[in-house]
Amino acid sequence: MKRLDYYWYNKGSLTLLLLPLSWLFCFIAITRRLAYRSGVFRVERLPVPVIIVGNISVGGTGKTPMVTWLVEFLREQGYRPGIVSRGYGGGASHWPQQVRSDSDARMVGDEAVLLARRCRCPMAVGPDRVAAARALLEYNDCDVIVADDGMQHYRLGRDVEIAMVDGVRRFGNGLCLPAGPLREPRSRLNSVDLVITNGVAGPREYRMGLEPATLWQLGDMSRSRSLASFSGQQVHAVAGIGHPQRFFRQLEDNGLQVIEHPYPDHHPFAPQDVCFDDELPVLMTEKDAVKCSDFANGRQWVVPVRAQLDERLRPVLLRLLDRAGRKH
Repeated sequence: MKRLDYYWYNKGSLTLLLLPLSWLFCFIAITRRLAYRSGVFRVERLPVPVIIVGNISVGGTGKTPMVTWLVEFLREQGYRPGIVSRGYGGGASHWPQQVRSDSDARMVGDEAVLLARRCRCPMAVGPDRVAAARALLEYNDCDVIVADDGMQHYRLGRDVEIAMVDGVRRFGNGLCLPAGPLREPRSRLNSVDLVITNGVAGPREYRMGLEPATLWQLGDMSRSRSLASFSGQQVHAVAGIGHPQRFFRQLEDNGLQVIEHPYPDHHPFAPQDVCFDDELPVLMTEKDAVKCSDFANGRQWVVPVRAQLDERLRPVLLRLLDRAGRKH
């Protein structure tokens, strides 16, 4: 039986059956946003600028590498950034949670731990983004906050909105949930400050590319290899992310013969998911590796990626930051 998201990017009668629910979802999303904009619902403003990195669709669009790039960019400009996020998949008994590089992904979520390790900056997570942001400022000296996946959390006031788009899948059938992949109508992109596309960019969009960095062995980061050293080899490829096929295609484009093992986003990995009855190497995303270190047997290799952004983006971001600074 095909998963529901299959029909978001392929034709099928199920889409027609779900149209009434999709229209209702879209109406609620639009009404909710208007309620915040008109003052019916209160927007909480923080004493520092807030930059939202989010999307209007379900699934992976490259938010995590974009947040990593953005934090590095902010540091280069002399800012002291911090990150807030949902902590999706975390099972902590109370929120918000401060996140460090050695935090337990089972408590705070896999993406949160990955960002803490990559960005090396203060981070707080929780379902209530405003509470997480206030906790971040209470315990850390941050002068700008990057909110990961906070586009639809309108109670958190924002100064800059960055919308991420998947350059391959784009917006699927263009419908809202559950008939399509959209959390809000496509027209929502007309109101954001920047649209950044992971892949081929369209008009008024900025391109982001992902380049593989040096691989390291799961369980022993002192051992490293280049992706090119696997060229021509058959490998197992494991991905529990929003768009696993992007990871598999990246490996194939670098000359690897890929045995695909796709899993749902935020999959709770078990040993059998990453350990196979052969001697072939197993390549996995950095996000999945956060949850798999206990299963390492010497054959798993982690493939980190670096975001490469359109150079035209830098001066535009600086102008937006200057505008946000004057407001505060």
